[in-house]
Amino acid sequence: MEKRKLFAGILVFGSLWGFSECIIGSMLRDANLPAGAIMTGVFAFGLMAASRMFYKMQGMQFVMGLVAGALRLFNPFGGCHLCSAIAIMAEGLLFEIIWYGVPLALDEFSTLTTRSSLGIVTSYGIYVVGYLITQILTPVFSSAGFFVQNLVVFIPQILSSGLLAAVIGGIMAPILFFLKDVNISMVKNNVYYPVTIGVSALCWLIVITNSTLMLGI
Repeated sequence: MEKRKLFAGILVFGSLWGFSECIIGSMLRDANLPAGAIMTGVFAFGLMAASRMFYKMQGMQFVMGLVAGALRLFNPFGGCHLCSAIAIMAEGLLFEIIWYGVPLALDEFSTLTTRSSLGIVTSYGIYVVGYLITQILTPVFSSAGFFVQNLVVFIPQILSSGLLAAVIGGIMAPILFFLKDVNISMVKNNVYYPVTIGVSALCWLIVITNSTLMLGI
């Protein structure tokens, strides 16, 4: 895989992830829906798993999380943007940890049960642990101070709220496995680069424009 093509892939998948968190996530929160679990199961897990299947490259998903988290900081609406950015970056790291031992070819996951199980474990893990990390780091970065007793009270709620993310991940994974044989390196450069750069730029433009308009209001 060419480094430039990989970088463009990181940028487009990370931008799509950040865009979904800023725009779709905000819409879900406004509708009083469980935005966190839905965003993790559908977009965080979905985009990271798809990119792993397309590019078959470890480490890519963590950098995607950094890109998505950075984009989330440009949109200070729809909830705590700092804790959301931390959660996104943590999910990228946690995905890498969970999938560290997963073969890049994914040949061992040949049945519906194993594929669904991988989705359940990954989505639940990145949601719950990511949630816990935000509860620790957000007070630290915001100078509010972290107190263990404040976290302990919410642990049962955090553990239970991750069940929806697990269910969504279990449904998403078998669908995403249809992508594992796609060879992204076969896409011609004169198509690949304009599309990835164009989509990435559009995601950032929409989020920044939306934030500017909201600030104007």
